[in-house]
Amino acid sequence: MKATPRHETMAQFPVQDNQLQIGGIPLSTLAARVGQTPFYAYDRQLISARVSALRAILPDTIHLHYAIKANSMPAVVQHLSAITDGLDVASLGEMKIALDTGVSPGNISFAGPGKTDKELTAAVAAGVIINMESEGEMERVANIGNALSIRPRVSIRVNPDFELKTSGMKMGGGPKPFGIDAERVPEVLRRIGSLELDFRGFHIFSGSQNLRPEALIEAQTKTFELAWRLSEHAPSPIEWLNIGGGFGIPYFPGEKALDPAPVAENLQTLLNNYAPRLPEAEIVIELGRYLVGEAGIYVCEVIDKKVSRGETFVVTNGGLHHHLAASGNFGQVIRKNYPVCVGNRVSSGTTEVVSIVGPLCTPLDILAGKMELPVMEIGDLVVIYQSGAYGLNASPQDFLSHPHTVEVLL
Repeated sequence: MKATPRHETMAQFPVQDNQLQIGGIPLSTLAARVGQTPFYAYDRQLISARVSALRAILPDTIHLHYAIKANSMPAVVQHLSAITDGLDVASLGEMKIALDTGVSPGNISFAGPGKTDKELTAAVAAGVIINMESEGEMERVANIGNALSIRPRVSIRVNPDFELKTSGMKMGGGPKPFGIDAERVPEVLRRIGSLELDFRGFHIFSGSQNLRPEALIEAQTKTFELAWRLSEHAPSPIEWLNIGGGFGIPYFPGEKALDPAPVAENLQTLLNNYAPRLPEAEIVIELGRYLVGEAGIYVCEVIDKKVSRGETFVVTNGGLHHHLAASGNFGQVIRKNYPVCVGNRVSSGTTEVVSIVGPLCTPLDILAGKMELPVMEIGDLVVIYQSGAYGLNASPQDFLSHPHTVEVLL
């Protein structure tokens, strides 16, 4: 296996006196302030800047929602609740976090293919929009609403007859556990007309982590066409259309950042074309990773260093139990390195090829494989970039019962 060239520092985090700066604080000072390693740190100014940049190019009538599943730290959600138009949740726990922000329940939507009666009851009582994922879920929601004497707010999550090409995770097209197949939706809409449900519209989400504007443009164009086609069978005018997100961020060498400008331009064209056909529809774009992913880092500390049969291993106190995605065990087929630096000594005259591993008793606990980095010493701080999304909340913290990590928002 060839060594991965050393990543340059990521432009969103400045370097001063050879130390990475997070929220204007030198990394070693931040580690002392946090009181432990490992930890995650998120920069609120970077999050705000990303939202502002999107607002500047998206059509004014687009409603921007944050998908909490990307990063459910309450402080992060609270911050985003103030600068976006709504929140999207995928569990009762996330719904409670969303409601605690003070966002209107009507601007919260709840998706997920396995909602329990407990979750549905709480969602009906709270008044959030329930994205119904099956005919059976629809009947349960109606029964719960009748029992509570509440007319539930609902939409249909549609499994479209197309997919988001070149996406990291395909969420639509073909057989899926998510949503109701598009061809079955007309019959479901007829059934909704006979139930005591407050039907709002559709949630159509075809894939995530996409860096190609042309793929997003094609999927969004097909999404509007499908929504219009299905709306002809609806018992009432479409008031709400969540077209999903899918905007990706670069993780690996050779990947280029998404240019959202062509996507925004096409959205304006779609809005112009479909305004006469969906005149009452609030159009929602739901983003998670794109809003927070590049604003976060994961920091762990070197605790040992060893050479085994010619290969140098740097052992840290962090690993896959805190950052499953960086270990390559969260969706990667062939493991690739996230961008990494030595945060307390970013540049050095001497480098070496090392593999950075964690403390767990499994060969899967790799944070960086054969990367060229500054020569490290015990006590150095290893930084993994692009860690603001699907980091801690996508990791098995209790695996092997090692200490938990913490999160800070700066």
